[in-house]
Amino acid sequence: MITPSDFFYLLSDETRLRCLLLLKAKGELCVCELTSALKMIQPKISQHLAVLKKFDVVSDRREGIWIYYQIHNKLPKWSHQILITCFKYMKITKPYSLDLAMLERLNQRKWNC
Repeated sequence: MITPSDFFYLLSDETRLRCLLLLKAKGELCVCELTSALKMIQPKISQHLAVLKKFDVVSDRREGIWIYYQIHNKLPKWSHQILITCFKYMKITKPYSLDLAMLERLNQRKWNC
């Protein structure tokens, strides 16, 4: 089980926080959707997702060559509440609002990996 100090440590990195907020907004995303929305290279995103997975903050599933990530369903309730609170504020704050807008534009174009 993740400790509060570990959880806040994970949130202290902006890339991990941005990934988590997008996952909170959309439920499940593949690495390529995250790289496009955040305008970052795949190895960087994958590295941060691996750290989040190590602490059981996110889980993944493989579908062909794609890996889809979501917030881990066994994450403690208190940590979900923190993410919900962060999301409420961050969705109207840059760069997080821009990340969400970019993801929406990609989805509207039926963008696929």
